[in-house]
Amino acid sequence: MSTLAPRATVFDALARLKPWWPVVLGLLVLYVPTYWMLAHGIWNSEEQAHGPIVLIVALFLIWQQRALFLTGAGTPPTRGQAAIGWTVLVIGLLAYALGRSQDILIFEIGSQIPVILGVLLITLGTKAARALWFALFFLVFMIPLPGFVVDAATGPLKQYISIIAEQVLYAAGYPIARSGVTLTVGPYQLLVADACSGLHSMFSLSAMGLLYLYLMQRTSIARNLIIMAAILPIAFVANVLRVMVLVLVTYHLGDEAGQGFLHGFAGIMLFIIALLFLFVLDWVLGFIFPDRPRARTQG
Repeated sequence: MSTLAPRATVFDALARLKPWWPVVLGLLVLYVPTYWMLAHGIWNSEEQAHGPIVLIVALFLIWQQRALFLTGAGTPPTRGQAAIGWTVLVIGLLAYALGRSQDILIFEIGSQIPVILGVLLITLGTKAARALWFALFFLVFMIPLPGFVVDAATGPLKQYISIIAEQVLYAAGYPIARSGVTLTVGPYQLLVADACSGLHSMFSLSAMGLLYLYLMQRTSIARNLIIMAAILPIAFVANVLRVMVLVLVTYHLGDEAGQGFLHGFAGIMLFIIALLFLFVLDWVLGFIFPDRPRARTQG
């Protein structure tokens, strides 16, 4: 008798999820080809390597709220909520069609958010949308940055990073000079490339930092705001350190070492260090802005 209970529970859960199968099938038909294209395209680049992580995290956050789909959100959506949901869904589908047909990744990938939000509003109402707001928001970090944003930000970032790296290493006694974004150290010349501008690292660290704040659920508004404000400066400093490390590796070990395995390894390590620094900052702020005790709900 005891062995039948878990099986009955599983079948009961599958039965309660039956109304969602068409929705899941529709989303798979729409976006599996998109994910396949991304997996064989930009997700293989250093700039967009965080894409699969963002998708997995968003799916995990949705899975954490699976009770919504098993039991419903309690109150069915009103006509107004359903009307808004249909409007948002149609906008999302139009954005998907435009992006897919014209190869515009911003529209194709970004359409996930209004499509899923529209389905939630139509079926479960605003309560479900509020419960899953961060999972939907987090999908923003899957969307590649627009080209005009990359072009506008990359040049100044490379310039500032080059200037700081040159001045710090020169003050440390190294024979280094700069011409634009080209650093000359000893007999070697290093060009601070677009990948070293730190723009995509800032984007990735912002995603991880906001995820951390969401999971930690800090009650201090000041603490959350300070951490959010610190994300971009921390990412910028991490990229300055990355460039300096590569300059030092090239100077001491040669050009081959600086452009080989250590080039990618330095980027990964400094991203991890930036995350750790963010955690340490949160820990220090905990002494200044401690969390308030949460009110207990009556069960």
